[in-house]
Amino acid sequence: MASFDLKDIIDYLNSHGEMCFLPAAKTEEVNEFEVRHKIKLPIKFKEWLLYSDGGDYYLPAGLQLYGVAHKPVIEADDISKPNDNYIVIGALSTGDPILCEKSGNRISIYNQEAGKIEEDETFSDFFAFMRSLDDILGIGG
Repeated sequence: MASFDLKDIIDYLNSHGEMCFLPAAKTEEVNEFEVRHKIKLPIKFKEWLLYSDGGDYYLPAGLQLYGVAHKPVIEADDISKPNDNYIVIGALSTGDPILCEKSGNRISIYNQEAGKIEEDETFSDFFAFMRSLDDILGIGG
């Protein structure tokens, strides 16, 4: 069952553009991913994966999120990140990767051109990131 925050985010996304939610991952698939890669995914990102295991949002040119069971799958060793403290869980249409901490809850956007994570593009958790998509993508909400 989706939490109130998750349901609000899904309802908001569905009312603000074209979204392509992939089928949910199974709890076992998320757990296997974490064990295989020796990481602990942020709890709110895991909740999202159990609703939509990746997908494309704000089509045609918004962002893509990766999953653990459906392609594109999160590549724990993806090199388009600043260091090994992060994994890449998606990308903006600009190509800038969306990162989550391996040992924390924060979600960040990695500005590849500048070679850094901007403070105003770091979010306390996955749901805060999702609630900020209109601002991130420059879409009037």
